[in-house]
Amino acid sequence: MTHRRAMVSLALAGMALALGSAAPVAARSPAGSATRSAQVAAIMAKAARDPGELRLFLHRMPKGGDLHNHLSGALYAEDMIAWAGTKGLCLSADGSGFAAPPCAPDADIATLTRTEPARYARLVDSLSTRGWQNGVGAAAISGHDQFFATFDRFTPALLGQEAEAMIAARRQAAGEGLLYLELDHNPPGLLETALAAPLPPLDVASLAAFHTAEAPRLLAQLPALRAQIDAEEAAARTGMHCATPQAEPGCGVAVHYLAWALRDVAPAAVFRALILAFALAEADPRFVGVNIVQPEDWPVARADYDLHMAMFRFLAQRHPGVAISMHAGELAFGQVPPADMRDHIAKAVAAGARRIGHGVDIAFEDQGRETLAQMARQGVAVEINLTSNAVILGVKGPAHPLSLYRRHGVPVVLATDDQGVLRTDITNEFQRGVQEQGLGYGDLKAIARASLEYSFVRGASLWRDRHVGQWAAPCSGTGQAASATPCRALLAASEKARLQMALEQRLDAFEDDAIKAAAMNNKKS
Repeated sequence: MTHRRAMVSLALAGMALALGSAAPVAARSPAGSATRSAQVAAIMAKAARDPGELRLFLHRMPKGGDLHNHLSGALYAEDMIAWAGTKGLCLSADGSGFAAPPCAPDADIATLTRTEPARYARLVDSLSTRGWQNGVGAAAISGHDQFFATFDRFTPALLGQEAEAMIAARRQAAGEGLLYLELDHNPPGLLETALAAPLPPLDVASLAAFHTAEAPRLLAQLPALRAQIDAEEAAARTGMHCATPQAEPGCGVAVHYLAWALRDVAPAAVFRALILAFALAEADPRFVGVNIVQPEDWPVARADYDLHMAMFRFLAQRHPGVAISMHAGELAFGQVPPADMRDHIAKAVAAGARRIGHGVDIAFEDQGRETLAQMARQGVAVEINLTSNAVILGVKGPAHPLSLYRRHGVPVVLATDDQGVLRTDITNEFQRGVQEQGLGYGDLKAIARASLEYSFVRGASLWRDRHVGQWAAPCSGTGQAASATPCRALLAASEKARLQMALEQRLDAFEDDAIKAAAMNNKKS
């Protein structure tokens, strides 16, 4: 069976489970799985001697979910340039982005794409961090500044292309063995509402009064916001021919969203966005949590950090079922004064974060050891973005805290962050994990499983008490064949368990294929 056909059949199997199919689903016994995993670990260790062989191996490996993926940053510059050309946008005067028509004769994007490869390449550099990847492209400023500058440059091309963006993200995910995307994505109207004037002063003492005054007006916007997502998803399904015989593999990738607020704007705008985000996550099952984004080192984010944490605590009390992921500790030594690295992660955990995005400066926090212990004890996972941290913060290799988190028992997942802007993909993140962080196949398999376990997908887990790899009672023992009534009931009732069982099936098939391929290669040699 070809890789593409296998992916389609597995996606259809996952859809059948989602509909409560009565068909039994097999997963290997623990003893058999351990034996196979050990064999595949040896195969990967051999492949790891050659980067090309390792890439070929990891590309096919099922990887679970990507939990830290900003939809706006997931798109590659080439796609956005094509959309800009279709929309009739012009090249900006400085050649770094897009401008509204009419276009000067030498500024038409569609013409540029066809006839001026050098200027096209400079535009790709401007819309990404390509200059920081293996020496390709220009690198005149820091990776941090280049990365965050790209968003304003490509936004004109992205506006109105949300469905196309979803299609691109799901196609990419399907091609790399991902079953699930947890996208940081807002309905367009959310930030428009949050940023609208007036923006009165706001502090911790006035949060309750502000909420009382503004919440009714804001919550009245929920039907319109949900309708925007309805339209985006419908267009994406149509574009991928979902629910037809021509359905693309991307149709089988499950998607949920985290609604988010900006952290480098006026406090009133931050709080409005969070009010809407929490309400949306509570009302719409497609939204499984909330987040806060933008550079943590910018002056407003630094000055208002405690106020933002107070906003999260305030809203979490009113929406206790809403899951929180927070960008916290996305800082490197010397980037900000030491005082700003003392407690951001600790404060995020105290404010209710169930996952931490980045968490790079944990070793510089005053209570870092205690926070690591708390995260391990409470099951607060950290989303590790290796390429992002290398490009934006200059933190990589032994300086990266991935091994520190793992030694302290903190759950970790690998993610892409903004894969289009950063010119990476989830396979590359796994490869960096092997080559730079010394991860073995067993580690990667555990991380893939953890990505679904610590996702915010609703429903009971396939695993027992967060012990990933140890079957929960309904599916333990003979129930691993998923034919026993309790296990079938769990799968029918829980989206999370269905995704986890689908991952186990894919891992079993992948390991079988890897062992067979290795045996054939041994015969040839």
